[in-house]
Amino acid sequence: MEVLRRSSVFAAEVMEVFDRSPTDKELVSQAKVLCRDYIHSRLLRAGIGWSKPEHSAPTPGGRLAEVSSVLLRLGDELEYIRPNVYRNIARQLNISLHSETVVTDAFLAVAAQIFTAATLTYDTLTFEYEDFPETKEPVWILGRPYSVLTEKEEILLDVTSRLWFTYRKNFPAIGGTGPTSDTGWGCMLRCGQMIFAQALVCRHLGRDWRWVKGKRQTDNYFNILNAFIDKKDSYYSIHQIAQMGVGEGKSIGQWYGPNTVAQVLKKLATFDTWSSLAVHIAMDNTVVMEEIRRLCKSNFLCAGAAAFPAAESDLLYNGYPDGAEVTDRLSLWKPLVLLIPLRLGLTDINEAYIETLKQCFMMPQSLGVIGGKPNSAHYFIGYVGEELIYLDPHTTQPAVEPSDNSCIPDESFHCQHPPCRMSIAELDPSIAVGFFCNTEEDFNDWCQQIKKLSLLRGALPMFELVEHQPSHFSSPDVLNLTPDSSDADRLERFFDSEDEDFEILSL
Repeated sequence: MEVLRRSSVFAAEVMEVFDRSPTDKELVSQAKVLCRDYIHSRLLRAGIGWSKPEHSAPTPGGRLAEVSSVLLRLGDELEYIRPNVYRNIARQLNISLHSETVVTDAFLAVAAQIFTAATLTYDTLTFEYEDFPETKEPVWILGRPYSVLTEKEEILLDVTSRLWFTYRKNFPAIGGTGPTSDTGWGCMLRCGQMIFAQALVCRHLGRDWRWVKGKRQTDNYFNILNAFIDKKDSYYSIHQIAQMGVGEGKSIGQWYGPNTVAQVLKKLATFDTWSSLAVHIAMDNTVVMEEIRRLCKSNFLCAGAAAFPAAESDLLYNGYPDGAEVTDRLSLWKPLVLLIPLRLGLTDINEAYIETLKQCFMMPQSLGVIGGKPNSAHYFIGYVGEELIYLDPHTTQPAVEPSDNSCIPDESFHCQHPPCRMSIAELDPSIAVGFFCNTEEDFNDWCQQIKKLSLLRGALPMFELVEHQPSHFSSPDVLNLTPDSSDADRLERFFDSEDEDFEILSL
């Protein structure tokens, strides 16, 4: 009788689940937890345990959504009803597992299939975003301090004005026959787009420029946006980054680390004659001032806006208004984008670097930081207290097509809700820090600030600033786009996290 009673209770619980239509958020939470539970059971059957066991149910507010025991008990039924959902995971777990990266990939594959089977994508969901905490501590956004008590609207306007690049779907196939969506693999590429777009905004619009919904923007703004649209002929499109990455040893659809995306963006910038940027990637934790000055002070006749003919009367040619003498347009300084790939610890960030990292967000030259592990890369734009503020690319939106008059619907390129936050201690140690120096004076000021950081008590410098190249360094031609292949492979293994063994992601 007790068995019958329990069966009746279970049946009633099951019917209650299916009698009402679950919300999108509930479906996503159910799919994630069922997927995790399934992989857990498969691993146990294969005699392989989790790297960090989580035997207890997730607590409210934790990283995993809380789900009822009823739904967990339906896991076997779900596998029986939809065997195609678990085909990938079963196949992958039947092979010899050499690292947890395989398990991670399997987890992500089956999760993607669940979303496809349920016709769910992140862009269909509505989430609640946590507002900034009421604190007296300043909020720093890319070199600008704010008070959350008196300037909350200004903070949100600054964040909203940053260009926000996320996963997209239904864009033209990369390479003609490749992927039409970057969901699941393009997050670091999108972060690279965001940090580079911020450099272009500073170059052509200025750091104080603001985006207001419904307000007509300048042609230069749309020129910048057009450089990142998902099509093959845009300078910094997902198509260009993915295909240029093949030369860096990355197949199309493969995840990038911070160093790899920095190297690819440097190559692509050479074709952007409108922006005429000098892109320098400082390797081996060392910034050599002599190299940067040689790179930025090479005289050239700026091509101006040849790539994007604009009708604006105030169009700038490398900082000089149209109509200035040709001799004046011989630039004394090419605007600098400085990217510094760093490793701030082995598996976790070394606490000694945290204060130095905060100081970088306080510099007016700051472009922010990109970093993360596979499927969890972010673009960090500031901090408050002990939390980093970031833009998250893990939202799938439809690809945007310019209209017949070349106007780009731009609302989906701006994050119009409070930004995400995370503890600085949770930051993955593999990052790339970015700075923009529009003039030589900006660069000299940046150098002085970096030198002062070395005197900061309790803070460990993240990189070294030297005047001349150390004697133990090799002497690559500063005009070379990348080091030779052997050096590039070595540096990639050190700076990028994708070659490490990873823990299974808790989504």
